Amino acid sequence: MLKGDFPLKSFEGVRTPFYCYDLQLLGRTLDRLQSILTANPDYRLHYAVKANFNPRILSIIASRGFGADCVSGGEINAALAAGFSPDGIVFAGVGKSDEEILLGLRKGISRFNVESEAELRVISELAVSLGTKARVSLRVNPDIGAHTHANITTGLAENKFGISYEQLENVLQLALNLEGIEFKGLHFHIGSQILDMADFVALCNRINRLRSDLEAKGLPTGDINVGGGLGIDYMHPNHKDIADFEGWFGTFSKFLDRRPGVQLHFEPGRSIVGPCGTLISRVLYVKEGTGKRFAIIDGSMTELVRPAMYKAYHRVENLSSEGPETVYDVVGPVCESSDVFAVATTLNECHRGDLIAIRSAGAYGESMASGYNCHPLPESLFI
Repeated sequence: MLKGDFPLKSFEGVRTPFYCYDLQLLGRTLDRLQSILTANPDYRLHYAVKANFNPRILSIIASRGFGADCVSGGEINAALAAGFSPDGIVFAGVGKSDEEILLGLRKGISRFNVESEAELRVISELAVSLGTKARVSLRVNPDIGAHTHANITTGLAENKFGISYEQLENVLQLALNLEGIEFKGLHFHIGSQILDMADFVALCNRINRLRSDLEAKGLPTGDINVGGGLGIDYMHPNHKDIADFEGWFGTFSKFLDRRPGVQLHFEPGRSIVGPCGTLISRVLYVKEGTGKRFAIIDGSMTELVRPAMYKAYHRVENLSSEGPETVYDVVGPVCESSDVFAVATTLNECHRGDLIAIRSAGAYGESMASGYNCHPLPESLFI
């Protein structure tokens, strides 16, 4: 959405800061995904609910027939309430509680992505107590470093996620023998906000080798879940507003050894919802510092924590001004020095009351918002 396309009159009377979602862009993104899935009937897509669990966003994605990737009992309930079918829900996470596991079993979700032998044994015990079997995939730690921020890599040996190569064969043997377990496949995930397709090629090569090793020993590997991780272009939201889905799916189609009739599962989140969301804030003050000019806005790290947590870049635009371009540090009101959205960024001249757009905030924005400093949670507006 170009700067001039934001419906400023619709913003009148809405308390800032708030999230503005472009439903037309979300629809075009989902259309693109559906066309790829239609051409590849063995593909299954599970939207990563953690990226954004706004009920309206969830219901729109659910209405397209996609599945859901959940990492908590709360996300399972949110997905079900939004209309996702239980047989499309997968449950991941290194610390599933007994209560959450029982919820998944009782609701009949399609898969538990299991991250350790200890977890596998607990899931089996709980399934037996209910007189059922849990369908599981074993999450493998592929020890692959992705080109992304260190805090959102998940596939390195030192990360907390997944089962190591050295342990996998024994855990797989256990999964095949536990009374309460139905083994279904292998799960992988190497990180988030990945733009270099070479990282996914490396994952394909690792999966191919691992499957061959296990099958040579007479062990099944089932279907394959390659996780998510596809990034978006935060630098150019006006011109590259849909992620490179063709390149991403095409990489797995080209480099991953396929088996006839074997499903390939994907868990994108950011790439679906990131571009369609914008945090709208208002300038409180323009402050002249020593050698710096600050645009102090009412939006903060409590509404969008990514810049403070990851030093993440989001394009910032002044929607209200056509004045001369001026350099500002754009900062929020929270009493933390890290509450900064942009340093030495160029905006049209700012004045008190101007509306500021922080772009590409549809993923890990509203879903990570907090009440720090007793800030109220942001509202949402849909256009």
